[in-house]
Amino acid sequence: QVQLVESGGGWVQAGGSLRLSCVASGRTFSRNVMGWFRQAPGKEREFVAADTWNGVNTWYAESVKGRFTIARDNAKNTAYLQMNTLKPEDTAVYYCAAARYALFDFSKWYRDDSYDSWGQGTQVTVSS
Repeated sequence: QVQLVESGGGWVQAGGSLRLSCVASGRTFSRNVMGWFRQAPGKEREFVAADTWNGVNTWYAESVKGRFTIARDNAKNTAYLQMNTLKPEDTAVYYCAAARYALFDFSKWYRDDSYDSWGQGTQVTVSS
């Protein structure tokens, strides 16, 4: 497994931006698929975005396309989620997740059970 630590959450007004970071340790970072999920109060955890180590594959939830961007710095073992034009409905706890690239099911990139490591989460609150 990989140890993941998120940061960068906080409070922002609608239309604002935040950048989340996720620092990984314990497994070669570049061999991970990195994903972001979120969970709002009273709702199930949902997929936000994910990408492969080489950037060949990138996936986004429809609700965030054009507003969020996933990126990574393999040299720093860090994944990022740049969130722009935030909306109140983006309010949630955001989780970073990792999966072994060699074992990843590319047909199930949106499923949380496709990832074997999780961070503790960081709260994002967007006010209207």
